[in-house]
Amino acid sequence: MTREQARAKAHELVGKMTLEEKASQLKFDAPAIERLGIPAYNWWNEALHGVARAGTATVFPQAIAMAAMFDDDKMKEIADVIATEGRAKYNEYSKQEDRDIYKGLTFWSPNVNIFRDPRWGRGHETYGEDPYLTSRLGVKFVEGLQGDGEVMKAAACAKHFAVHSGPEALRHEFDAVASKKDMYETYLPAFEALVKEAKVESVMGAYNRTNGEPCCGSQTLLVDILRKQWGFEGHVVSDCWAVRDFHENHKVTGRPEESVAMALKAGCDCNCGCTYEFVVASAKEGLISEEDITTSCERLFTTRYLLGLFDGSEFDEIPYEVVECKEHVELAVDVARKSAVLLKNDGVLPLQKEKLKTIGVVGPNANSRVPLFGNYYGTSSRYITILEGIQDEVGEDVRVLYSEGCHLYKDRVEGLAWEDDRISEAVTVANHSDVTVVVVGLDETLEGEELDQSNGVGSGDKADLLLPEPQRRLLKAVADTGKPFVVILMAGSSIDLSFAEEHAAAVLQAWYPGARGGKAIADLLFGNCSPSGKLPVTFYKDTDHMPEFTDYSMKGRTYRYMEDEALYPFGYGLTYGKAEVTEAVLKNTPAKESDIEVAVTVKNESNVDIEEVIQLYIKDLDSPLAVKNYSLCGFKRIALKAGEARTIDMTVDNRAMMVVDENGERSVEGRNFTLYAGISQPDDVSVRLTGTTPAVIPFSI
Repeated sequence: MTREQARAKAHELVGKMTLEEKASQLKFDAPAIERLGIPAYNWWNEALHGVARAGTATVFPQAIAMAAMFDDDKMKEIADVIATEGRAKYNEYSKQEDRDIYKGLTFWSPNVNIFRDPRWGRGHETYGEDPYLTSRLGVKFVEGLQGDGEVMKAAACAKHFAVHSGPEALRHEFDAVASKKDMYETYLPAFEALVKEAKVESVMGAYNRTNGEPCCGSQTLLVDILRKQWGFEGHVVSDCWAVRDFHENHKVTGRPEESVAMALKAGCDCNCGCTYEFVVASAKEGLISEEDITTSCERLFTTRYLLGLFDGSEFDEIPYEVVECKEHVELAVDVARKSAVLLKNDGVLPLQKEKLKTIGVVGPNANSRVPLFGNYYGTSSRYITILEGIQDEVGEDVRVLYSEGCHLYKDRVEGLAWEDDRISEAVTVANHSDVTVVVVGLDETLEGEELDQSNGVGSGDKADLLLPEPQRRLLKAVADTGKPFVVILMAGSSIDLSFAEEHAAAVLQAWYPGARGGKAIADLLFGNCSPSGKLPVTFYKDTDHMPEFTDYSMKGRTYRYMEDEALYPFGYGLTYGKAEVTEAVLKNTPAKESDIEVAVTVKNESNVDIEEVIQLYIKDLDSPLAVKNYSLCGFKRIALKAGEARTIDMTVDNRAMMVVDENGERSVEGRNFTLYAGISQPDDVSVRLTGTTPAVIPFSI
């Protein structure tokens, strides 16, 4: 069914409704209209890394982990699986007339906000700090979720539009002030790509204001940019209870009826919250017209028709048995393997079972299920913690000693005990082990969304980049034993790992690796496969020289604008082998209006099979409007056998040569550029840590 056909059907159906019936359909929990044969429908569902909050589903690694694969094709495969399971669950629920929240086909994912500040608690829901990486991964996720048939498999939603990345504690009243240059250079490109390229069906407005306007009622964002500039044809949904913030917190309106008018006239079609209960009252006051209500209602029913919810579709026959099936679980574990980032290795990894008698596993995240799944998650029928993964891997051959070591953030595990009541046990484990795996980090109770947290500080944001103090004391106690130890970090953001970098034999970033993540991490620890993830965010040394959290200027933020050295740079990640780009050449003559074709030769110079991510970065040498450093403009994950060399073709979109001026206008201004092709950024820290230097291609247009 084409959009025009769906729109025509929606127009006909909505034309039969009364004003009150139309108004009722603009709420996220739209009631049934029995006289017209319209069943109830709840628009609110989540699919950040698997079908969430409605029972059993395959739980993939958190979004930031999926981003660390640098693999857009794999993102599409993941999203297709999520849509398949979503359809299977919807088919069964609807048979039983269960039309509850989280049981529809409109998934409010992906989150393509830019992770601009490492303190933001929700950053692990995103694809990181780079607009190019975010847009490429987001486009494929939307394509996988929505499918390419006449009927959409599921409806995706680009959120939170726009300029939204904390602070969580202030989001209901905060005004994110951003220049047009920063808007079009960093904050908007991913949304634009999802709208123009992926034809995302829905866009969610953010809680905050942007440059004075509440995002869910912004004429600039929702009318001028989204619909007029970008040609968006789908529907807009508010973040939950965000319209109520107009009068209660932003105070740009005086009462609910006025908030309804501001949101609806800006094109916010569906209200997650309660304020659209005042739609009829707003209309009777003359603040909105019936035509305003009709327009939004028709947009929403167009989506329902595109999903085949009235006329049926091929997806109605997807059986329930696909939910968390063997193939989907195996994919999730594979994603966890590919997303983990090896940050340091002095040769201790991979561990060799035949040389170990005893292995110690300590730390508050070693045997906890909570850090497996991050936030916005479904229910798994089985969880494998890192401790369990190691135990399963070594079987009876190696003795595994375990200690919790410390509480995640409290100064003792048992309330009546002394401070650090598990430290002596952890030291004992380390002393009695050939090597100790220390599993530290955070979980969604320490970094996440406002009101969902238990940390009592920052409403889910981090005050700094330090591990909780009990975990820092645990690391020091293990280090003081003098025995070799490996640090595994389970967290969704940049953490100060300077102590681990100095004292640990190896450091592995595991993120929130999904329900069976412990299996994947064990595979990596024992060399069943090689780590291959890359950091989609910068790991800073500290926040001492960072701008204020509330400052939305990009100056000094992310790898493109930072002025200090990183601890671990964006794009960095080691393997158990050593790959190097030996040659990179242009295949065409670069021109202002054309894409750049590059042939990159990479060789695995080790005796280990690996996967690597070839990365292209571009720097404009002429324009004063260019970003301070350079920008990612291409990436490709490849598999290399031991000793294998391969040449791959890569394309750099001509937009990579463009700069953005202070009015937000994009153009090619420079003539001289440098293109870098390697397995990392071309910065000094990456070169030192990887031991390889990217190939350099200067060119002019």
